[in-house]
Amino acid sequence: MENLMISQISKMFDVTPRMLRHYEKLGLLTSVRREDNAYRSYDEQAVRRLQQIVILRKLHLPLKQIAVILQDKTQVKALEILQDNLAELEDEIASLNLIRNLLRELVLRFDKSIRENIPLDLLEDPNFAKAIGSLALSKTTIKENTNMSELNKANEILNKSLNVRILLLPPCTVAAYQFVGENPEEQAGDVICKFVQESGLYEKKPDARMFGFNHPNPGILENGIHGYEVWVTVPDDMALPDHLTKKKFEGGLYAVLTITFPEFQYWGSLTQWVEDSEIYEPNYSELGEEIMGGCLEEHLNWVYTSHLGWPDDRITGQLDLMLPVRKRKEQ
Repeated sequence: MENLMISQISKMFDVTPRMLRHYEKLGLLTSVRREDNAYRSYDEQAVRRLQQIVILRKLHLPLKQIAVILQDKTQVKALEILQDNLAELEDEIASLNLIRNLLRELVLRFDKSIRENIPLDLLEDPNFAKAIGSLALSKTTIKENTNMSELNKANEILNKSLNVRILLLPPCTVAAYQFVGENPEEQAGDVICKFVQESGLYEKKPDARMFGFNHPNPGILENGIHGYEVWVTVPDDMALPDHLTKKKFEGGLYAVLTITFPEFQYWGSLTQWVEDSEIYEPNYSELGEEIMGGCLEEHLNWVYTSHLGWPDDRITGQLDLMLPVRKRKEQ
């Protein structure tokens, strides 16, 4: 098996190049580089390891637990982790079964009340109040699965209950920087971080926000590399260094989903949520795929923590995935 480039393995496993690089930083994955090629490639062992990571992520195991499982040669700790997750899942299943039974009972009672023309008042039913009080849902909402097709189906079911909110971004002025090449997110982010610190932006604009998006998106360029553009909101009259571009952002309506870095696979979930919505529909940019259709990634609390010099207790790790939408037209 020949080594695969990062663009190839990204398409094969439906993971972003950014996520692959994050796996490497965590020590979960290792790439190789030849002297005549500056870009990452992955051998057969790395591909097999990535397959394991993808399967464990579909089981909703956090990356820290996956790291322990993959590094545990005795598999004792791996067994403990899986047992703990299974126990939590069993608790959830029991709670969901209780909810199902209660809903069935409610259906019967409402049906009876309608037929007998006697209004049903749940607040006067002590048995229902007691049953509802006994519910104790766990943190996860996944179900048992035995193969990859069932795992994918379970994830589709979970996506229907995504905590998506609708947000109106107001017009604003941004300082923009684009980088095309290896590690574009980090390269562009470092430039904007330096600007934030040297300009004292947070003191001048404490509500400053940082956005990013692929530009150009992976797959646009033939050489397999892509670019990333970073925006940081600035005062309208603020002077910028020559390497930054001042732009006017018109704002707009967005469907927003908060994720923990680097869970970028939820872009697909958010897209599906919008497409299935009876109220909203995508409102992609006319520039299309080159700029992710106008989608944005807002790095929450980024300007504040950059201003502080990224202390150990910084507020990081969350992003808002933002997909432009508009109200559906009445048929």
